[in-house]
Amino acid sequence: MFYQPGKTPHQLPRDPFKVVIVPIIACVVPRPIGWISTRSPEGVDNLAPFSQFNNLTFDPPYVMFSANQTEMNVRKDTTINTETSGEFVWNMATYPLREAVNISAEQVPYGTDEFDRAGLTKEPAHLVNCPMVRDSPIKFECRYHSTARLPGNPPMGTVDIIIGRVVGVHISEDVLTDGIVDLSKAQPIARCGYFQYARISETFEMMIPGSGKVLYGLEGSAARNAEEAAAHAKKGTNKPKL
Repeated sequence: MFYQPGKTPHQLPRDPFKVVIVPIIACVVPRPIGWISTRSPEGVDNLAPFSQFNNLTFDPPYVMFSANQTEMNVRKDTTINTETSGEFVWNMATYPLREAVNISAEQVPYGTDEFDRAGLTKEPAHLVNCPMVRDSPIKFECRYHSTARLPGNPPMGTVDIIIGRVVGVHISEDVLTDGIVDLSKAQPIARCGYFQYARISETFEMMIPGSGKVLYGLEGSAARNAEEAAAHAKKGTNKPKL
């Protein structure tokens, strides 16, 4: 089948693009969940999951999440709080916390504390002024970097893409095996299409062939990146490529 979003009908009972509203995002799976906590200017804590979340680079580390507008054609609380405060926290959404993740997804009036609604315990962050989900095994403290606002069809089509720099990382020892994050212990959940989710319980490895130097980028090794930069600087070849 082929269809043009917004122009020709797809003849499917549900749109495959976005979970419920449009079929392409039902095909872009699985998607990491950005369970983002913020604090409003009035001091009210907010927590919400976003199904469009990912890391962008590793040295320094940046992450992004995108927030569509509400059905009332206004920006999400998370967007407002992040831009106002200049900070947010990403909390790993896990299978044991799935019900709380779902509760925090409900759109409620501005100023509602989703931690309380979902029965979650707060944990203070070290470097930013907003709470973390205590029972989430992995958390990123982030400083706001920028917003890219993409226009779309009302009321919800317009989206704010929020980029933040990771300044602090929390990892529970309960999800480590031999010093490596063990996803079978963490059990992160991912967003699929429609109302479907997946959880990671099994992984496998594949090593990319070729030069071993490319692997440190895939591993996200800032230390190896610094070594390479020093080596290039010594040779006088550390010039940015346009």
